[in-house]
Amino acid sequence: MAWILAVVLFVEAFGVAALNWFLGIVADRQNMSLAGIDPDAMSVSSKVGGVLFGLYFLLCALVALLVAVRDRAPAGLGRILLISVAVVHGLLGAFAWAMLSKAAFAFMVVVLGLVILLLMTYDRLEGPSDAAPASEGPKDPKAPEQPDRDPAPITPPPAPSPS
Repeated sequence: MAWILAVVLFVEAFGVAALNWFLGIVADRQNMSLAGIDPDAMSVSSKVGGVLFGLYFLLCALVALLVAVRDRAPAGLGRILLISVAVVHGLLGAFAWAMLSKAAFAFMVVVLGLVILLLMTYDRLEGPSDAAPASEGPKDPKAPEQPDRDPAPITPPPAPSPS
């Protein structure tokens, strides 16, 4: 599953970069301006934004690929990147629903679902139950006894009897 997400993010990275580059070329050739902004600034900012956004998706795809290869949960910066790309896809899905088409919305939701599935699948809480048991050494007679880790389950109260 992580492999699929990595491939989708790689393809999306190149698609986003190419689309923004194309829009920058169109803005330059049409000599477009928005609210008096210099057309060259619009063209360059579209191209730079596309490249940066593409690199961001490539980095997130690399994290997903590392998760797939190592078969371990992402940690630290990798986990933060995957959470942020999930948020980005949620926002892009909302914009796609409002401005583009239901197919674009469906694509964003599928990618969002893949990212969340990756984060939830590899989410392993490390607690006392997962820790290695301590070696049974000699007990200190002065130390108080430790209660059992797994106490007996709580039973519900008896049902009221009909009167």
